[in-house]
Amino acid sequence: MRADLSTDAQKPFQALSGTINSIYLGQMIGVDAIAAATVFFPLMFFFIAFVIGLSMGSTVLIGQAFGAKNFERVRAVAGATFAIAFLGGLVIAVIGGLFAPQIMSLLQVPANIFDDATNYARIMLLSMPLFFVFILYTSILRGVGDSMTPLWTLIFSTLTGLILTPAFIMGWGGLPKLGVPSAAVASVLALVVALAWLSFYLIRRKDPLAPTPELFAHVRLDWKILKTVLRLGIPTGLQMVIMALAELVLLGLVNAYGSNATAAYGATNRVLSYVQFPALSIGITASILGAQAIGGGKIDRLAAIMKTGLAMNLVLTGIGVTIVYLLSRTIISLFITEPDVIALTERLLHIVLWSVVLFGWATVFSGIMRASGTVWAPVILNVLAIALVEVPIATYLSERIGIDGIWIAYPCAFAAMLILQVCYYSFVWRRRPIVAIAQ
Repeated sequence: MRADLSTDAQKPFQALSGTINSIYLGQMIGVDAIAAATVFFPLMFFFIAFVIGLSMGSTVLIGQAFGAKNFERVRAVAGATFAIAFLGGLVIAVIGGLFAPQIMSLLQVPANIFDDATNYARIMLLSMPLFFVFILYTSILRGVGDSMTPLWTLIFSTLTGLILTPAFIMGWGGLPKLGVPSAAVASVLALVVALAWLSFYLIRRKDPLAPTPELFAHVRLDWKILKTVLRLGIPTGLQMVIMALAELVLLGLVNAYGSNATAAYGATNRVLSYVQFPALSIGITASILGAQAIGGGKIDRLAAIMKTGLAMNLVLTGIGVTIVYLLSRTIISLFITEPDVIALTERLLHIVLWSVVLFGWATVFSGIMRASGTVWAPVILNVLAIALVEVPIATYLSERIGIDGIWIAYPCAFAAMLILQVCYYSFVWRRRPIVAIAQ
């Protein structure tokens, strides 16, 4: 559950594709199908933690280089990051392809969904190199202020998935009936379409980041650049790994309650992902705008960026929270048809929903600090909130009051994150000199 606002406008389309796939699975196959696909999401989050860290590190460098109008530096950072990300994706694809059943066993996946969950996970893991490249391209384009190209790319990807998922489920047009893996196969094919369109469009408009020989000349393991990218990105990647491990622990607790609980977990996370869009978007945008301001020598703009980000989070995230509270049963019914599971999902959603505002505020504070290259302190503080608040509370309360206790842990963790980030920002970060990272 870890979710210029327009610079991240493509994120709703990413979730829309996954959401509609979940609706297809729930309505056309059943609640067990949602549960089987749900198992993979924390696992995927764990494996892409590496590239998320890289994207954050490279975006800071690219944002500052773009602010300084150093476009050759932008291409150099992009090429080096693509190289290491693709190699990392290949490693994950091999490991995931070979050991998917063992990974599912470690997650204590219920027996009635084990085979479907394994097949779904294997397909998605084999496609990690493509996902890594796509995630990086989205981040890099966003870092130089291009929000529309990733948006249109995701529209093409989403439309492709909308057609292919039910086609594979039902076997339309002579396609094989794939069951639960239909959503995974459709997602991979849609990703191929998206990357093909993105490449064609960037080449046609002669974009400096187009996949041309000029960019490929920079696609190499340039350790001088990667040293800085990794210095900025490893802390974020480490945070993502710890968050993913925590999510896997909580998923294990949920799985112990059976496949209905797993399905409720998946539906709750899917709904929450929409509520988190404004929070995540504002935090990312604050970091990008902050990096550009620092690169351009306009340090005085940081305070205004911070205040605007906090206010926009309250308004936009707050509106989303209110809407979902009012329409929660109707929204959940899109994914799940069984009354008992709908009731469980609604109860769990109501426990955690309000705290997304706290999560958004914490994201803005950490985003502004990350723009200056301050990455370890915000990461360590979030890790402490996860390791010392979220997991212990979830484990303790799940034993005392049942599955509700797992969800109570999320608001506790988000509140701890916010308090820690505010304290560090106010008493440490603001009192230090803020300068651009050496190019």
